[in-house]
Amino acid sequence: MSAKAPELVIKGFENLRAVVISASWHEDICQSLVDGAVRGLKSGAVSKIELRKVAGSFELPLAAQLAFDEGFDLAVVVGVVVRGQTAHFDYVCQGVTDGVMQVSLSRSKPIGFGVLMCESVEQARARAGFADSFEDKGFDSALAALSVLNNKKTT
Repeated sequence: MSAKAPELVIKGFENLRAVVISASWHEDICQSLVDGAVRGLKSGAVSKIELRKVAGSFELPLAAQLAFDEGFDLAVVVGVVVRGQTAHFDYVCQGVTDGVMQVSLSRSKPIGFGVLMCESVEQARARAGFADSFEDKGFDSALAALSVLNNKKTT
């Protein structure tokens, strides 16, 4: 876990059904984010974890919505968007951010947001949970999603 992330106490979620959905661009970085997300979910005692892939980060919100419609309780989405020379970066980042929030709120289910939006591949690697990274946003995003469920009242 990154040294900058807040300390969270996560309850055991043994019966939770979780999905980690990854974009496919920058495969090594995304795989490290997936690995971190799975570690984070397992630290909350989640054992029912399914992994899925989509083409790019723009497809993550719909993939999360479809997973929720199938009965998943929580999703973690990971991906990498690196700024290029066109406005594409801005549109993709805004669309992914808005889409993930819309799905989370419309389904009343948490989505851990592990999509890195960086100026360079080097910045993304520094946040992706590699041995030489200073942050592990895959892990952090899983804990963030679990922390929402800490506050959910069970009946």
